Amino acid sequence: MLEKVDLSKKMSKEEYKEKMPLLESRLGELQRQCKSLGIPVMIVFEGFGAAGKGLQIGKLIQSLDPRGFEVHAIQRESEEEKMHPFLWRFWTKTPAKGRIAVFDGSWYRKVLIDRFEKKTKKAELPDDFHSICSFEKQLTDDGCVLIKLLLDISKKEQKKRFQKLKENKETAWRVSKGDIERNKHFDEYQTIMEEMLQKTDTDYAPWMIVEAMDKRFATVKIYSAVIKAMAQQIEKVQHKKAEADAVKAIRTREENVQVSAVAEEAAKNVNDLQESILRNADLTLSYTKEEYKKKLEKLQKKMEILHGELYRRRIPVILGFEGWDAGGKGGAIKRLTEKMDPRGFVVNPTASPNDIEKAHHYLWRFWRAVPKDGHIAIFDRTWYGRVMVERIEGFCTKQEWQRAYKEMNDMEKDWADAGAIVMKFWMQIDKDEQERRFKARQENPEKQWKITDEDWRNREKWDQYEDAVNEMLIRTSTEYAPWIVVEGNCKYYARIKVLETVVDAIEKRLKE
Repeated sequence: MLEKVDLSKKMSKEEYKEKMPLLESRLGELQRQCKSLGIPVMIVFEGFGAAGKGLQIGKLIQSLDPRGFEVHAIQRESEEEKMHPFLWRFWTKTPAKGRIAVFDGSWYRKVLIDRFEKKTKKAELPDDFHSICSFEKQLTDDGCVLIKLLLDISKKEQKKRFQKLKENKETAWRVSKGDIERNKHFDEYQTIMEEMLQKTDTDYAPWMIVEAMDKRFATVKIYSAVIKAMAQQIEKVQHKKAEADAVKAIRTREENVQVSAVAEEAAKNVNDLQESILRNADLTLSYTKEEYKKKLEKLQKKMEILHGELYRRRIPVILGFEGWDAGGKGGAIKRLTEKMDPRGFVVNPTASPNDIEKAHHYLWRFWRAVPKDGHIAIFDRTWYGRVMVERIEGFCTKQEWQRAYKEMNDMEKDWADAGAIVMKFWMQIDKDEQERRFKARQENPEKQWKITDEDWRNREKWDQYEDAVNEMLIRTSTEYAPWIVVEGNCKYYARIKVLETVVDAIEKRLKE
């Protein structure tokens, strides 16, 4: 791609002055429309050192309302960032709906500068490229406008600009040893950049090469690219909205007919799944109180020791708990953490997303809670709400929950690739046991707060939830992030199984 770029392109001052007022006005207008329609925008500036990224970002934001954007300058990872998966610091910077995030440098640093400096090993590159492409697809599938700009200059021009910067005391600091080294090995670095372009130039997140030898030409091209991408997304959103309003009634009738037509086959498929997963759980498994106390004491002592070893070895752990209402999630989490150092773990209760969380990608709030190395994050309810309650209650579209399986698998793989132990527990009880626990809660003043009218309403959709859970377990139980079905009619048995599973997984990792 770079070999075919014509770096001789220029623009006269007169032509620049003629074009820019219209472009500036249009960009400001599009920012307001994106805000109104709730469209997030991410603009990435990459390229060769001294190509003018800072200058061009400055020119671009002059036309934007400063209350609606944020610029992120991406440098070397801080010590805190090094203790998280590499995409963590970018997920946490993704913009809310209607806002713009501009990146001076980005997640591509890992496969560009870090690769050149041998910090990223060659064996890691396939996973890194996969993670980057997955990250970008998740964002764009969710409606984000992702504009990737690569500013290109020649080796000779780069050396000239570095020299000019070094001659001025006020700008000399901007030229690093790494910049000089990459200029000396310009062809090598260009080859690395070329491979990056080939691996990550996709239909959902294409690269725009900007000929940056002439600053005026580069500015106009950048404005034009940003305007085109934002306008296309605005048109797409407006078209979808108009289409949805026009055919809502027809679509409802068609979906009803379709559901009726496939109901028998779907039921057959679901029954097959149920036989292989939930209905195979042996809910008669149990421990006596004496057996439970003996095992609990032994396992909690082990967990206390292992927690310290996890911190020493800087191994992060991510545990997700799902299950039926009153399935025993809270009790299992309490026993798991009872003897652990409270400074080294966090329990994240997941409720319905608040307004800030709704304004972001649905995975954003979970990425923010990813533990740093050596710490444990426990989720009481998880990201799997998308393929259960959101699916069944209609809080997301069919297309959204269907693609969520891959999105969640990819997210968990990023965590596992970064060294985390990732496990998910499904707390399984039968419908009769749930009813018994519900009634017990109602009759106990200290536990009445645990039972709501919504819990009783959800029982009416038991079969729908069972179908969704079976599909979830099959599609998202992986070697790197397995699901463990916990037989939970006996609380003693369930708590011990959770503890044993976690202890075994940690001991296995520590032996590696």
